[in-house]
Amino acid sequence: MAPTPIGLYFFDLCGQILREKRTSHGRQDAPVRSGLAGRGTEWSAKSPSGALRWHGMGMVSCPADNRRDCDTTTNERCRGRIYPHRLVLLRRCGHLRCCRPRGRIGQVVKQAVKDTLIETAVVGVAALTGVLCLVWWLRAEAPVELAERLPTREEAERSADGAAGGAPARTDIRGVFQKSDGMPSSLTGMWSRFRGESSENICRETEPLAERWPEAGPPVVWSLALGEGHAGPAVRSGRVYVLDYDEAVRADVLRCLSLDDGREIWRRWYHVRIKRNHGMSRTVPAVSDRYVVTVGPKCHALCVDAETGAFGWGIDLVADFGAKVPLWYTGQCPLIDDGIAVLAPGGTALLIGVDCQTGQVAWQTPNPRGWQMSHASVMPLTLCGRRMYVYCAIGGVIAVAADGPDRGELLWETSDWSIPVVAPSPVAVGEDHVFVTAGYGAGSMMLRVAQSGNTYTVEPVWRLSKEVFGCEQQTPIFYREHLFSVLPNDAGEHRRELVCLTPEGRVAWTSGTEVRFGLGPFLIADGKIFVLNDDGVLTLAEARVDGYHPLAQAKVLDGRDAWGPMALVNGRLLLRDWKRMLCLDVRATPDSGGAKP
Repeated sequence: MAPTPIGLYFFDLCGQILREKRTSHGRQDAPVRSGLAGRGTEWSAKSPSGALRWHGMGMVSCPADNRRDCDTTTNERCRGRIYPHRLVLLRRCGHLRCCRPRGRIGQVVKQAVKDTLIETAVVGVAALTGVLCLVWWLRAEAPVELAERLPTREEAERSADGAAGGAPARTDIRGVFQKSDGMPSSLTGMWSRFRGESSENICRETEPLAERWPEAGPPVVWSLALGEGHAGPAVRSGRVYVLDYDEAVRADVLRCLSLDDGREIWRRWYHVRIKRNHGMSRTVPAVSDRYVVTVGPKCHALCVDAETGAFGWGIDLVADFGAKVPLWYTGQCPLIDDGIAVLAPGGTALLIGVDCQTGQVAWQTPNPRGWQMSHASVMPLTLCGRRMYVYCAIGGVIAVAADGPDRGELLWETSDWSIPVVAPSPVAVGEDHVFVTAGYGAGSMMLRVAQSGNTYTVEPVWRLSKEVFGCEQQTPIFYREHLFSVLPNDAGEHRRELVCLTPEGRVAWTSGTEVRFGLGPFLIADGKIFVLNDDGVLTLAEARVDGYHPLAQAKVLDGRDAWGPMALVNGRLLLRDWKRMLCLDVRATPDSGGAKP
């Protein structure tokens, strides 16, 4: 800690007494120790008026032959930084003789007292003036009328975050609608929800796809700037739907685009303040022939007309069902099944079914254990011949009846897979097995579901460590009786490798240590697997169970964090990084291979 000015006066006085005493004994050139000697501290101070200066340095002497030079160059050789109270700490100074005190102690004290009195007088006058003004204002006969100040639009939007000690204001999910000049495509392909029509992340279209690409990659049909995030597209009736986030208006924005050229057809947005948290947008809309349903980063569910964008209804899952916004915002993608929007709020209800036409809750599954919303999505699976909604919550895995008179009722649950951070969704493996996985050291587990009358039971079959099989963000694909995935960052020597696993938990192959990917998405179509890495490099390989067989590779995106789910319709691959979406033409041509004769 630096000495105060009063301390400097004291140390300087001590140094002067020592110097005078040593000089009187005939030792003019002997080393002189100031009051700071022994601390290795170089210091300098001046009076508030700047008229007097004191310098000090411990354990340094001035050679006799350099005195004159030091005396004449003191100010130029002493360099430092100015701190409050005009205290200067010197980085380097010359010799002690150039830093000897200037002025007598009487002058020092006199000037210090004078400066102190002046400063005290200024403060006193200012305080007295303030008191007189206050008295005058209180005794004034004509009070000033004050108009009520209403909050500005910006301040009203900010209140959506809530004030200290009060409940947050409800978000107006109806929001604002804007129409643009884009036109829907005539293409009829569909990828109408997270993981496609069958929820398998497999495109079943028969369009042959290219096996080779130009060096720059597949042709770009269109490109579109987006807000920061990882929200993926849904496609239906020639329209592309994406739930974006617009920082300029601080709003979740449902955008409807043309599949032909990416031009916007319409948008609907509502205000919600989102802070950066590895991006902002996360989810994929669900689209039916009549409705679009979205879930925003802070658990706002919105339903609009798929063609016109007309508002249907909105639900705040936090305010209405006690949901807790997950660690990295909502990653749960909604599901529309037979006119019912299926959501998993946690809170007071594990799952709910909302009538898309009316916005009324048709059914809800109780949550007596208090399990919470995860980053995973509800998957419609058929197990033991029964359609179920299976969900990995924070607390365990549940299955709810997806049809019949008991729709929405709990069929089975297990806490054997209880992971604090879950992003991948459950995958059906065969007729009675469910595969679950996660990152952050969780590994993987295979569950077996059994039925006895109207009762279902579930038990673990095997569990694998993170080094063998796991997935941090994306959901594995079950294809040709094998599971395909990319290993997480903490998988040891096989980290970020593409991997193929048998249903028995045996690794069939990995891509090898020379071929690594990341946290990006992967998708299967036409017997091929598309894998996008974090930096926008797209890789095409054969989706075979006997080994890794690459076909093509190109850097197609320039941004980072290319983690959003992909979609593939009519030979057009939709993919994105954290700020841009591309539409690539991956169809086969005579020159690209893959074309059928």
